Amino acid sequence: MATALLQSVRQGTTGTSLTAANLAERVNLIQSSPLFAVLSAEQCEDVARQARPRVFARDEMLFMQGQPVRNLALIRSGSVKIMQLGPNGNEVILWIYGVGNVVGGLSEPTSGYHSCSARAMDESTALVWDHATLQSLMLKYPQIRKNTSQILFTRLNEMEERFREVATEKVARRVALALLRLLKHVGKKVNGGVEISLSREELAQMTGTTLFTTSRLLSRWGEMGFVLPRRESVVVRDPIRLQLVSEEL
Repeated sequence: MATALLQSVRQGTTGTSLTAANLAERVNLIQSSPLFAVLSAEQCEDVARQARPRVFARDEMLFMQGQPVRNLALIRSGSVKIMQLGPNGNEVILWIYGVGNVVGGLSEPTSGYHSCSARAMDESTALVWDHATLQSLMLKYPQIRKNTSQILFTRLNEMEERFREVATEKVARRVALALLRLLKHVGKKVNGGVEISLSREELAQMTGTTLFTTSRLLSRWGEMGFVLPRRESVVVRDPIRLQLVSEEL
């Protein structure tokens, strides 16, 4: 019993067993998330105490398309790929989210089922609230519901913009714009630049082009020195040069 209690304290699995440092880390993360914008520190602490920590292994599913909506996850570390399966079974990547972003049950519980799937791209951690707890928090703090609407509105606008780019922009501009967006969501500072963990095939899917075209484009940018293509990632060495590419007509 004592061992189990100690394990619970270390993992912070219940509100009463949270250490001060662990609680403070949760509150800082929650305050940085758009979902909890405008909430006071005390309110964020209340939200933090009702969260359940989760660890997801690389390639582990957070939820699957067609499953009932059961919870919402705030990404604590790592990154999560959002994807959708077509009728023929082909996977299409919709977007990738990183630390501070939320995935899962943002919509009302009446929506019922997930319209897409979420997979951890590397070992990732998250704070998770089940749907009943989240609805209770929304009733207690109506600002969360307002923030939810704003997040959905922002994501819809971004999706529409990306759709327009696929339909009207040249490949180089589409790929550059996608990398610039991903820098903000999942970029990690490394020696020589900022790394985005995704394969060339995944980048091709997200930008509506072919693997061959994407590989050739990244290789050319690599020769020019402002991008370093790797097998499972892209390192952006000079975001300003990449921005200039995205602005070319």
